[in-house]
Amino acid sequence: MNTQWEVVIGLEIHAQLATKSKIFSGAATAYGAEPNTQACVISLGMPGVLPVLNEDAVRKAVIFGMAIEAEIAPYSVFARKNYFYPDLPKGYQISQFELPIVGNGHLDIEVEGETKRIGVTRAHLEEDAGKSLHENFHGSTGIDLNRAGTPLLEIVSEPDMRSAKEAVAYMRKIHDLVRYLKICDGNMQEGSFRCDANVSVRPKGQIEFGTRAEIKNINSFKFVEKAINHEVERQIEVIENGGRVVQETRLYDSDKDETRSMRSKEEANDYRYFPDPDLLPVFVSDELKAEIKAALPELPEAKKRRFTTDYKLNDESATILTASRELADFFENVVKISGCESAICANWITGDLSAALNRADLEITESPINAERFAGLVARIADDTISGKIGKQVFEFLWNGSESADEIIEAQGLRQITDTGAIEAIIDTILAANEKQAEQYRGGNEKMFGFFVGQVMKAMQGKGNPAEINKILKAKLA
Repeated sequence: MNTQWEVVIGLEIHAQLATKSKIFSGAATAYGAEPNTQACVISLGMPGVLPVLNEDAVRKAVIFGMAIEAEIAPYSVFARKNYFYPDLPKGYQISQFELPIVGNGHLDIEVEGETKRIGVTRAHLEEDAGKSLHENFHGSTGIDLNRAGTPLLEIVSEPDMRSAKEAVAYMRKIHDLVRYLKICDGNMQEGSFRCDANVSVRPKGQIEFGTRAEIKNINSFKFVEKAINHEVERQIEVIENGGRVVQETRLYDSDKDETRSMRSKEEANDYRYFPDPDLLPVFVSDELKAEIKAALPELPEAKKRRFTTDYKLNDESATILTASRELADFFENVVKISGCESAICANWITGDLSAALNRADLEITESPINAERFAGLVARIADDTISGKIGKQVFEFLWNGSESADEIIEAQGLRQITDTGAIEAIIDTILAANEKQAEQYRGGNEKMFGFFVGQVMKAMQGKGNPAEINKILKAKLA
C-alpha cells in the first residue's frame, strides 16, 4: 500500500446470543430447521401480537458489557428501525438507537508484538432479519424467516484500527470472548458471528476522516482481511485517479476477491428511528449487575496471566492454551490428573493433540481423547515408562481407540527398556560390528555418536531409554 495514506477501520460485529428462544417470542432459535418452521406470528408482525422481551438476552448483553469494562446503562430503550426488505416482513427491525444497553468499553489486542487498545462505542440488542435464498429458485427468490427475531448483540467499535491485521485481531478477540462467556457459540458458518467493516483512507497526518464505505456481512477472519485490503486499494486508486469515494454499502465477493456496490449508504435519519411503543424501557438494577459480575468466569487475559505465573508457561503456550475456555480447562485437568509438570502437559497438548485436532477439523470438545486418557499418556512419558518417540505411537492408538495408555503400552509391548545390563549388551554388539566408526568417533568425528545412538535404538526397536543409551555409549566410546 502507498505509505502516504492512512487506513481507518471500524467494525460492527453481530453476535447471535445463545438463548433457547427468540428475543421477543418463545419461538426456537435452533439452527438447521426446515425453512419457515420457526417463524412465529410475532416475528412476522401479525396484527394484534405484542413482543415480550427475553430476559436471558438482556443478561447476556450485560455479561458482555462487564467483560469489556463498559458502561451498563441503567435505562435503555428499544427502537424501530424502519426499512423495506423482503426478509423483514414487519417493515421494521426492533433494535436500540439512542439508548443502548452497553456503552463505552474497550478491548486490548496484540499485533506483531505491540499491544493496542480498541474502543468499543456501544453494544446493543436487536432482532435478526430472515434470509433471502437465491439457489434453486430459477429466477425467483425464496425467503426463509426462521432467523427473524433471533437475538443479536451488535458490538460497534471506535474507528481505532489502522490495518486489516488489527481488524482481524480485534474480531478474533471478540470471538474468543463471547465464546469464553458462553453467550454466543461463535459459529461463523451458521451465521452466529459475522461483521460489517467500515473502511476509509486519508492522507497521512490529516485529522479528518475520509469518506467510508461499509462492507456487509463478512463471515470469516480470512475474508475480513482480504475484503478490507481490497477496499483500501480500491479507495486509494479512486482518489489518486482524481475521483471521489462515495459513502455506500458494498458486498465482498470472495470468489472474485473484490468488493462491489450494493446501495448508497443510509444515514440514521433514513431509518426513521423512534421508540417502539410495544416495548417498555429496560431497567438494569445495581443488584442485577452485582449478581452478574459475581458470576463472571475468569476472563482470557486473567487466565493467561495465571498460566504464566502459576504454571510457569511461556507466553506462546499460555496464549494458545487460553484461546478457548474448554482448551484451558482440558490443560488444567491433564495437569491435575497426571500430576506431571505443566511444561510437558502443555507441550503435548499444543503439539501432537492440537495438530491432530486441526487435521481432523475438530474442537477440543470433540477430541476422541479425553483429559483422563491424555493424562495417562503424559504420566507414562514423564516417568520414563515410554520415551517421547514411543509416546507418539501410543497417541495414535489413543486417538483411534478407547483403551487407556497403560493398556496400549502392555498390549503392544511398548514399555521402555531401562535395564542397564540389557542396554550394555546391545551396545557392545553394535560397537564390535562397527569398529571403524568407533575409531572415527575417538579420532574427533563427533557425528558418529549419532550414528551409534541410531543403531542402538534400531536394535532395541525404539524402546531403549535414550538417557541410559547416551550415558553408556559415552562411557564405552571414551
